[in-house]
Amino acid sequence: MDYRKAGVDIEAGYQSVELMKEFVKGTTRPEVLGGIGGFSGAFSAAALKGMEKPVLLSGTDGVGTKLKLAFLLDRHDTIGIDCVAMCVNDVACAGGEPLFFLDYIACGRNYPEKIASIVKGVAEGCKQAGAALVGGETAEHPGMMPEEEYDLAGFAVGIADEKDLITGADIREGDVLIGLASSGVHSNGFSLVRKVFEMTRESLDTYYDELNGTLGDTLLTPTRIYVKALKAIKEAGITVKGASHITGGGFYENIPRMLPEGVRAVVEKANFPMLPIFRLLQEKGNIEEKVMYNTYNCGLGMVLAVDAADAEKTMEAARAAGEMPYLAGYCKAGEKGVDIC
Repeated sequence: MDYRKAGVDIEAGYQSVELMKEFVKGTTRPEVLGGIGGFSGAFSAAALKGMEKPVLLSGTDGVGTKLKLAFLLDRHDTIGIDCVAMCVNDVACAGGEPLFFLDYIACGRNYPEKIASIVKGVAEGCKQAGAALVGGETAEHPGMMPEEEYDLAGFAVGIADEKDLITGADIREGDVLIGLASSGVHSNGFSLVRKVFEMTRESLDTYYDELNGTLGDTLLTPTRIYVKALKAIKEAGITVKGASHITGGGFYENIPRMLPEGVRAVVEKANFPMLPIFRLLQEKGNIEEKVMYNTYNCGLGMVLAVDAADAEKTMEAARAAGEMPYLAGYCKAGEKGVDIC
């Protein structure tokens, strides 16, 4: 008896590391010390120099049951982008610049090519965010997970000068909400998606004219990363008063998280399009509109609060960064919360 016969293939682990090295290398930053394979990832604190009061920011998250679609379609090269996005977008919401990222993959069996494909996506997400992939862990769990399945989670660390933190404390009546378009369902609400649509290869390979693609392709579209957009807005001299990453809980749970007491947000749904995948999901599932906005991003993956005088300049900076911005609403005096009208 040996470890391999017990279900853990050490050699496959070594092969996975070799296959992923080229992807990890593409995410390096000047502050990265050493290479992949050490017991810890080393990152120079030089990034803190020049800041009056440097603040470290962190975010951790996973991809959730969206992974079930990746298993069914045997496509694993974009799911890592989702994992990175869920973490770095939260860091960016606080005004932080993501510095480095670590991933954790738990699998029933280590298939080196599959693991490398997952990490390829993680590396791509890190490149989009400007973060270094400094380490990770692939844990083989025979007997706990089916051999063909895995779970994926990540952890990001970022930095900001205390004076540049986005806290929402200064949001006032008359401020406007700028929404940045999402790429689709992103990485939340897939438990409901999997109840509405039949989860078979045939169903996911079905082409829909309104989606301009197959259901599977549309649902696996990776979460949009907004780090560079927020950086561009800041560099344009605009003060973002509040930022909300529209994840699980949709508009109703996430927008109030950036609001101070005594301020209420009003989202004007006619000002931005609900993406076709959400209309199809609502129709097929007979889902009430409030449930849609309380579960999904419905077309806006990030919502920013800025002074009304900065609205157009904010949207110009967002467009220059490759985003599609919308004047999505405004803030008024009232009980902390959100109205969608």
